[in-house]
Amino acid sequence: MNRDTIKMLAMATMLVNHIANVFMPAGAPLTNLCLYIGYFTAVTMCYFLVEGYGYTHSKTQYAGRLFGFAVLAQLPYQLVFSEHGMAGMLQFNMLFTLLLCFLVLAAQEKIHSGFLRVFCIVLLIFASIFCDWALLAPVFTLLFAWAENSRLRKHVAFGVAAVLYGGMAWLSSMRTLGAVGALPDTLGCAMPILVSGFFILYLYNGQRAAQHRGFYKWFFYAFYPGHLLVLGLLRVALLG
Repeated sequence: MNRDTIKMLAMATMLVNHIANVFMPAGAPLTNLCLYIGYFTAVTMCYFLVEGYGYTHSKTQYAGRLFGFAVLAQLPYQLVFSEHGMAGMLQFNMLFTLLLCFLVLAAQEKIHSGFLRVFCIVLLIFASIFCDWALLAPVFTLLFAWAENSRLRKHVAFGVAAVLYGGMAWLSSMRTLGAVGALPDTLGCAMPILVSGFFILYLYNGQRAAQHRGFYKWFFYAFYPGHLLVLGLLRVALLG
């Protein structure tokens, strides 16, 4: 599988997650399954962000695209997810999170002072608290940056990412469901990360699509605000 095929799969799983989040009854087994499916997306996009950072011809343009489409997506994001629609500016969308992850990589590369580098990275990680995929996305990014081209380290990175997300889900759920009752949610959060690792480590050929590369490049940016706008309008029309 090429990079663009896996990214298309990540877009599809994100769409399933968002539909479940907005239109399906909270807590229902099918709703939870659809939400879990969407957890494939974050870790996958963090992996390809790290890869893209290494091969991009212009890091400035890359960051500019992330910022531009993040701004474009913010109002649709609030329309979909905010309790008060566009009036409730409560959280920044995942493209802002990916921009912070990009800046983490830039800080790691460009800042030579060890103390200042760590300080800036920690600051960027905590800034993600105000965004979707808070805290974990920058940590996933650092794990994949640490892994570099080592296949063994990539296995470790995906394993640690799964344990982190699954562990956080378990700690959150056990307060109401108990230690054993929290296990399904734990597995539901961890498994999509391991599935992402399987696709990337065992099915990914390391290449982009052979054709229509320009289309794929811009589709992945445009799909995010586009699908949010459609879902937001549907939410207003159907749910008020």
